[in-house]
Amino acid sequence: MTVTVENKVTAQRKKRGFKTFVTFLGRGNVVAAIVRGDMDAEKMKMKLKLYNTMTQQKEDFNPITPGKVGLYVCGITAYDFSHIGHARAAVSFDVLYRYLKHLGYEVNFVRNFTDVDNKIITRAKESGENPLELSNRFCEEYLVDMGALQCLLPTHQPRVSDHMDHIIKMIELILEKDCGYVVEGDVFFSVEKSLNYGKLSGQLLEHTRAGERVAVDSRKRNPADFALWKAAKPDEPSWESPWGPGRPGWHIECSAMSAHYLSSRFDIHGGGADLKFPHHENELAQTCAACEDGGVNYWLHNGHVTINNEKMAKSKKNFKTIREMTENYHPLALRHFLMSAHYRSPLSFSASQLDSSSEALYYVYQTLQDLNDALLPYQEAMAEDGGKAQQTAEAKDIINKLKNEFEAKMLDDLNTAHILTGAYQDALKSINASIGKLKKMQKKQRLSLLVSLVEIEKAAREVLDVLGLLTNLSYAEILKEMKQKTLTTAGLSEEDIAQKIEERIMARKNKEFEKSDQIRAELTVQGIALMDIGNETEWRPCFPDSQANSSDGDKSTS
Repeated sequence: MTVTVENKVTAQRKKRGFKTFVTFLGRGNVVAAIVRGDMDAEKMKMKLKLYNTMTQQKEDFNPITPGKVGLYVCGITAYDFSHIGHARAAVSFDVLYRYLKHLGYEVNFVRNFTDVDNKIITRAKESGENPLELSNRFCEEYLVDMGALQCLLPTHQPRVSDHMDHIIKMIELILEKDCGYVVEGDVFFSVEKSLNYGKLSGQLLEHTRAGERVAVDSRKRNPADFALWKAAKPDEPSWESPWGPGRPGWHIECSAMSAHYLSSRFDIHGGGADLKFPHHENELAQTCAACEDGGVNYWLHNGHVTINNEKMAKSKKNFKTIREMTENYHPLALRHFLMSAHYRSPLSFSASQLDSSSEALYYVYQTLQDLNDALLPYQEAMAEDGGKAQQTAEAKDIINKLKNEFEAKMLDDLNTAHILTGAYQDALKSINASIGKLKKMQKKQRLSLLVSLVEIEKAAREVLDVLGLLTNLSYAEILKEMKQKTLTTAGLSEEDIAQKIEERIMARKNKEFEKSDQIRAELTVQGIALMDIGNETEWRPCFPDSQANSSDGDKSTS
């Protein structure tokens, strides 16, 4: 048996050998430490199904090496701040990464940075910067955004500029296999040498049209042939190669870096749906040409973020940057929104959807914080009990349903749509219903309920952790951050809210109920709900309701 403990547990309590106990951290979070067997092997027995773009069907996931997973995801071309379409890809594959780790797999996760590209060179000329310095700056900005979105750092984050030797070596292998050719310092891949070209994307070679994506080059043997190496041009970064100075084509970088950090054949390759053709199709052709056993067992692609029924893209100038959105919305709310549809489905962006995600998460964190507050007075009693009290049958049923529903959804191709509904909401409702009962119960019954609530909180917290919906902050601190985002969006301060609350109190005392209702309605429109709790009035973020009408709210409480 092994003891798994969430957060820090004192050595003294470990020595006591409690089976179940509660420790209170400095920030006031209640966390449970439980004795359990090693679950990793059991979790890996649960069969994960993933939709494979290559076969166009869900398949049981079976890694090449039992217990280990090789995962490669195409990263950004770093020349500007990233938008929420980039965030969707990052969050989708972070969920996969986290869930594989949750199942007990050792994951080698590689996500690249493209720091050598036409777009980077063009932007650098516009700004008067060195292309690599500009790209490095936006790589770092991207990592700031990923940290805010709680995306775990990959095992490796290679950059093209650091892997020229690997890229050149792979091009040499392709030429040795007579699958490419050199023209005036440029090197092209011959698609006609790839027997299965088009199989991944369904894009048949005879259906490709010259000039549709790149300018037609008359030197190509086939219009669909693509660049492996580009001869140097004046005032552009270049590297020495057997074919003269130049830089790599776009597609070869991922083939070379995935082979270097994983192998020529690995488990999972991910990226946006727009990368299926030509990028992933060309990448697969290159890898298979260079390495006889090359390839990928599972191809995964996330759907686009759309805005006004169009794909969000910098080229369309219809994008919203991650940085822009997190000025007014908590990054966890943005992450929740990005998971609110199945990762393969398109996701329509709207402010109202983000408002819904904010409201849903606030309720989750507030419920768990309310539980922590309710458990605080019983810390000593629970420690003295030493784990003798048992959780109730009802609690066990709630926990089992929560876990089973969560695992069922995630095992089914990472179905995060509505992931915090159903059994999860039932668990939160049970917490809210139980908190008020604690003071009225006999000691023995109370201890049983306390243990039950601790275990329900632990199960609820584990789901949030796997989904990346926790930070290193306490629930209270997250709630405070979310309230501040609401104030920022509304253009108000805490002092403004306090003044409105005081005005409403005076209006009610004077029986000016229409005025009282109007104050509450105006705040609701701005996403601020007033809550009358006993003799106190508090405020919480809510879904901004333009139809807010509290005409009978205050009158009914007069």
